[in-house]
Amino acid sequence: MRFKAVMVDVDGVVIVHPEPQGWSGHLERDLGLSKTLLQSAFFEPYWQDIILGRADLRDRLTPVLAEIAPDLSADRLVRYWFEHDACLDQDLLAQLAPIRAGGLELHLATVQEHERARYIWDGLGLKRHFDGMHYAAELGWAKPAAQFFRAVTTRSGFAPNEIFFIDDKQANVDAARREGWSAALWDGTRPLADLMAEAAAKEPQRSA
Repeated sequence: MRFKAVMVDVDGVVIVHPEPQGWSGHLERDLGLSKTLLQSAFFEPYWQDIILGRADLRDRLTPVLAEIAPDLSADRLVRYWFEHDACLDQDLLAQLAPIRAGGLELHLATVQEHERARYIWDGLGLKRHFDGMHYAAELGWAKPAAQFFRAVTTRSGFAPNEIFFIDDKQANVDAARREGWSAALWDGTRPLADLMAEAAAKEPQRSA
């Protein structure tokens, strides 16, 4: 097989959500904060800058909570968020382990801000399963921008045609392929080894 590295998305792939509404499904019940209000007051105006590393999560979150939920601290909300967005897909990790044991490197390629990236890597222990992590706030670009994939290629040291990538969003899979990566849409229904074998049999396509 020509691949030397497997790049893996995090949310929707390595981390899955038992609740259809995700980590904030019971936010109002548990913390007294409306999910809709948090979305409009925090995520809509600030998230893009935070995810690209231009602004700090807590620097933006703390004053917002002072206005919309003065009894709720940023520490408590962030802890709740991270802990309720942390269900690892153990079946996928089990499929990845022999691939790594066979000599391929495993890397995370994900859209995260700095604090959750650290939590995922250290707190959830994914550093024990992967050789590296490349994330949006560190790179200054998010998927599906071409610059994200180019930056990951450069940082990882692998040639584009040596990389196989799985993601749960078709737009990201398509963008990776345009940059010369082999990629497959991941929904957990097919063995990873089968997806890799199919991709290895094809020549990667890269846009001019």
